Amino acid sequence: MKILKFGGTSVGSVKSISTLIEILKHEAASGENPVVVLSAMGGVTNLLSTMANKAAAGEDFSGYVSELENRHFDVIKALLEVHQQNPVFTRLKILFNELEDILQGISSLREITARTHDLVLSYGERCSTFLVSKIAEQHLGPTVYGNAADFIKTDSSFGQAKVNKELTDLLIREFYEQNKGKLIFVTGFIASNDEGRITTLGRGGSDYTAAIFGAALDVEAIEIWTDVNGMMTADPRMVKKAFPLKDLSYTEAMELSYFGAKVIYPPTMIPAFMKKIPIVIRNTFEPSFPGTVISHESNETEHSVKGISSINEISIIDLQGSGMVGKAGFSGRLFSLLAREQINVILITQSSSEHSITFAVNPADAVKGKLLIEQEFELELEARKIEKPEIEEGLSILAIVGENMRSTPGISGTLFHALGRNGVNVRAIAQGSSEYNISVIISRVDLAKALNAVHDAFYTDLKKTLNVFCLGTGNIGKTLFKQLRDHSDFLQRQNGILVKVVGISNTRKMVFDTAGLPLENWLEVLEESTEDADLDVFISRMKEMNLPNAVFVDNTASPVPVEFYSEVFRSNISVVTCNKIGNSSSYQQYRGFKDLARKHGVDFYYETNVGAGLPIIRTLKDLMMSGDRVIRIEAILSGTISFIFNNFKGETSFHDIVKLAQEKGYTEPDPRDDLRGTDFMRKMLILARDAGYTLEPEDVKIDSMLPQACLDADSVDEFYDELKKNNDYFEVLKANAASGGKVLRYIGKLENGDVSIALEMVDEAHPFYMLSGSDNIISFTTERYKERPLVVKGPGAGAEVTAAGVFADIVNVGTF
Repeated sequence: MKILKFGGTSVGSVKSISTLIEILKHEAASGENPVVVLSAMGGVTNLLSTMANKAAAGEDFSGYVSELENRHFDVIKALLEVHQQNPVFTRLKILFNELEDILQGISSLREITARTHDLVLSYGERCSTFLVSKIAEQHLGPTVYGNAADFIKTDSSFGQAKVNKELTDLLIREFYEQNKGKLIFVTGFIASNDEGRITTLGRGGSDYTAAIFGAALDVEAIEIWTDVNGMMTADPRMVKKAFPLKDLSYTEAMELSYFGAKVIYPPTMIPAFMKKIPIVIRNTFEPSFPGTVISHESNETEHSVKGISSINEISIIDLQGSGMVGKAGFSGRLFSLLAREQINVILITQSSSEHSITFAVNPADAVKGKLLIEQEFELELEARKIEKPEIEEGLSILAIVGENMRSTPGISGTLFHALGRNGVNVRAIAQGSSEYNISVIISRVDLAKALNAVHDAFYTDLKKTLNVFCLGTGNIGKTLFKQLRDHSDFLQRQNGILVKVVGISNTRKMVFDTAGLPLENWLEVLEESTEDADLDVFISRMKEMNLPNAVFVDNTASPVPVEFYSEVFRSNISVVTCNKIGNSSSYQQYRGFKDLARKHGVDFYYETNVGAGLPIIRTLKDLMMSGDRVIRIEAILSGTISFIFNNFKGETSFHDIVKLAQEKGYTEPDPRDDLRGTDFMRKMLILARDAGYTLEPEDVKIDSMLPQACLDADSVDEFYDELKKNNDYFEVLKANAASGGKVLRYIGKLENGDVSIALEMVDEAHPFYMLSGSDNIISFTTERYKERPLVVKGPGAGAEVTAAGVFADIVNVGTF
């Protein structure tokens, strides 16, 4: 035999009750009649509580009574045949009249006691259970309605009564034996004391009722039917990737439920645990799903953590002072005081010096708790042996739970790394000696981000989500979005990373969506946005969204976004940039970005600053990290200049080849911006700094490849005129190189801490001799690569390769 308990959502509407009846029909087909425990209709308990408070305040409550009647009467009209309706209408009307009389009494007295409050709340279960039992009778034959107040006996702790187990078990067995073979419906949540006064078992107590009946009757299973597919790995309202757990131990379920998992009421586990009765969490609205089985032992799992639970709203009280150190019985006195006053302490942490105690309570109890402590320890406060207790509000608890945690090293490290990397400050920590649970107190505003970050950290078989904010929608930005769209499936399948672009801005518009912007038509969505571009607002919105694993991507060439990098790092957001300006301005700024990224545990990737998509920055970093020492770096890092000198041969004039480079889109609108070597200088400066040298832009020596008259021309057209006038100058350079079997190359060098860029002639023994097209090339001569330098060569410009480099940097953020 089984106990089936249905929660408020399962009896909350015509549709859900119809589904419940179908589930019972399926059970009946197996040949056994379960005991069915029911909650009040969804929302009714809150409605009853509101009525009671309205009555106590002398306010009108009649509208709420009408609403309550209508909800139940609508179900009768929809699900009961006409000739069966009147007896049910009559019985419910009697109950509603009783309720109204009680509320009138409360209104007259202008007060409500805990005892009367329990009595008012009991009408929810009494009405729903009687109603559903009569609907079931129409489909399944005779049913029995049982008021649990007749069998579950408790003390007089109204609102949270304690059960007299021996007497309750006896009464339940007697009731069951009298009605054996019938389909029994029992009210959840309510009980009675020795005087027969109604008591309640606490909010969620219908689960407890089911467990009490299950233990008394030694059933094979207790099924809790609710509106989710079982106990989840985290709160699905905040963690979209949360998934149902197949099984849990009683201990794990107890820890999860005490720390915020609302699927099951914590005391439910105790009677089931004592009798080793499995509890199964099932979904009324998806009855074919097997749900979660809670039993004495859970099966092995590949995850070290079973679930991540949270309490959304808590306050903490801090108590400290030298008078606590070595004072025997101080903690006992403190917590006995709180227990006497019915203040539940959720979490406790104490410094090893015994100088301070921090404990978490429900926010509604914080002020009361503080006043009680000040009264109890008045003498100690006056003698300044302890400080006045302080309340800190706006906090939450996040707890990771699992039996496997005991045998898995590094659990705490994974937890705190995930929190720290996302800028979540831990206010207090608690871990029991059993190691089933590690709980941390964090700011309420960080809870959703923390839950998602920790979920990603422990459930690594799921896709890790990166939330990307992109600045710039030029050629590189557009190409990046295309690559992200085209390779999304591969990235998720091979790397387990889901990249969500949640913010886009160009110089005109900006748009945001926490669910991810559609990359198929992002431009259309951006153009239709009503938000004008504002970089200050963009950064503020990015911070306000407070998403885990956030990445700020700068695909511009503007100095303006660079001014916000420090703020972005301080917000624990990684930066990926192809914008060279940030790293090639002052050394102080370059060093500051590096230090901030390290301090806040985030990434700063800028591979595309040098050589577009070529792995130049990463190669240098790997060399340095492995303990190698750079002796010399030689490089050609301008695709434009590379193209010009690779094709400056034969009869072609320098003027013509520069013109061709511009026509092919290799140069800036003014080719002198490339030919001056400023961009090349920035790249060499970044390499030198990454190699460990403290250099400023003015420290880089640049030998001009152009006559001064070409550089001083007033316009681009005049510049080309000057190139023609100085044709002999360039022809001499070409002829001199050819006569020696050499070619012209504009080469940057780093050696002995000095950086220079100059036009050189190199022969076929030089690795740069065979360079072609617009390729970049770099040669690393190090202690390990002294005889044969390490050479990296390939396309160093273009939207495709640059966007690919940015793409790779974003993916690298996701591999932490």
